[in-house]
Amino acid sequence: MTANLTIWHATVLTLFPDMFPGPLGMSLAGRALASGLWTLEARDIRASATDRHRSVDDTPAGGGPGMVLRADVLAGAIDAAEIEAGRPRLLMSPRGRPLTQARILELADGPGPLIVCGRFEGVDQRVIDARALEEVSIGDYVLSGGEIAAMALIDACVRLLPGVMGKQESGSDESFSDGLLEYPQYTRPQLFEGRAIPDVLISGDHARVAAWRRAEAEALTKARRPDLWQNRQKPPKNTTDP
Repeated sequence: MTANLTIWHATVLTLFPDMFPGPLGMSLAGRALASGLWTLEARDIRASATDRHRSVDDTPAGGGPGMVLRADVLAGAIDAAEIEAGRPRLLMSPRGRPLTQARILELADGPGPLIVCGRFEGVDQRVIDARALEEVSIGDYVLSGGEIAAMALIDACVRLLPGVMGKQESGSDESFSDGLLEYPQYTRPQLFEGRAIPDVLISGDHARVAAWRRAEAEALTKARRPDLWQNRQKPPKNTTDP
């Protein structure tokens, strides 16, 4: 990942700006935020409402349960944020494309995204189309809103920014970094409730340790994430073919 020339900045549009920074104000992300390695702006969507009741939603066209976030209000909130060209515009949504470590690397290497946190039954499709929002999902389940999902995405990006982790190699030797789940980790005490650290890890033979970790990572991936394993087995596309 190349070093950014500008500070990585996350802009979040939400009906609950007081939820931020939340967990992002603690640990690695919090220390990096306090030291200016990245910045966060949480903007209230309701500030763009146009009526005296500050309404942001209405009933679904065609009927059905719940409420839908209005296109005009959300478009106004996006426009008011004055996002620079080139910054991704994301909508946290259970119907979006699954978030991957590869996409996180792309986002971390850029200027930082604008993230829309949906609520209710969803967002009017017209604003998704008109403002070119990229729908992103963090899993096959439904949350009450997009705020927790946005925090997960931001945290995953921030930890990869230069200077955030104590050792830069920490981010290159973990789950998904090579299309594999991470190998098992051990530390002291050497014996815990009759369970010992594998001998190879205390052998001092770095080549054997590396081989053991690779084999364990492959075995875990095959057993727990056969989808990842199958993707690794696919032959690379020949870009020279017509």
